Amino acid sequence: MIIGQAMNFIAIDVETANADMASICQIGLVKYENGTLSDAWKTYVDPEDYFDSFNVSIHGIDESVVEGAPKFPELADTLRSYLEGAVVVCHTHFDRVAINQICQRYGISAINCIWLDSARVARRTWDEFAWKGYGLYNVCQILGYDFKHHDALEDAKEAAHILLSASSKSGLDIDGLLKRVRQPIDPTTICSGSAIKRDGNPEGAFYGEVLVFTGALEVTRREASEIADSLGFKVTSGVTKETTFLVVGDQDIKKLAGHEKSSKHRKAENLIKSGIPIRIIKESDFKELARLSSE
Repeated sequence: MIIGQAMNFIAIDVETANADMASICQIGLVKYENGTLSDAWKTYVDPEDYFDSFNVSIHGIDESVVEGAPKFPELADTLRSYLEGAVVVCHTHFDRVAINQICQRYGISAINCIWLDSARVARRTWDEFAWKGYGLYNVCQILGYDFKHHDALEDAKEAAHILLSASSKSGLDIDGLLKRVRQPIDPTTICSGSAIKRDGNPEGAFYGEVLVFTGALEVTRREASEIADSLGFKVTSGVTKETTFLVVGDQDIKKLAGHEKSSKHRKAENLIKSGIPIRIIKESDFKELARLSSE
């Protein structure tokens, strides 16, 4: 196979106004045909939601930036014209969850497309990313691709770069990569239920990540921890420099538009400001992430 042929896909990324993944404030995507960039689209979005100062500190988008920007229902047809029926690439399932959640918020029918996680591709292509270090920024650095992090269009371009680099290294086209991500990271082994350990399922999409729960959850902590374990997360009780994910109860996210936060939530934000990469999401988004990751 000549690398580039049959490499037709869309890569997408979104930024959010707060920890609710439906609060999309920017969308960026790139279209590739036969491995060549053929189109790019980026837009700000009025999330009709509050902007958490913490999120603003990450991506620099606030109320003033999105003033006059279209609301998601005004953009839905354009987005659908790009994604419907296409292979859509994003790095981990978060952008997929965000698109699903915002469609549900506005009562818009789900977009029918085939999703491909470039993080799962990276974990199966390069040994150094198999069990850790497969975040977008780190993979970019190792592959020598320089880009502006936390800009939706730039992040979409990087997901595309990872996919094309993986295709070049492995010799697999889109169909081949879609099949490969459904296989164990080490295809010479057979993963079974016995592989699930206290520190997370090694074949889980998030193996190597460390997760903490905070706030009032709809399910028990034990149930939530079992879900997280199946996804590969190591679950701990307190936020530390090793933490990479914080899941916050939905009601805690909604309290006073984010002005009342638990001590774990505040500690996580302080660590992020000091350079520790922690992702903060709400419980319902975590559940949707679990559902989509199991497909």
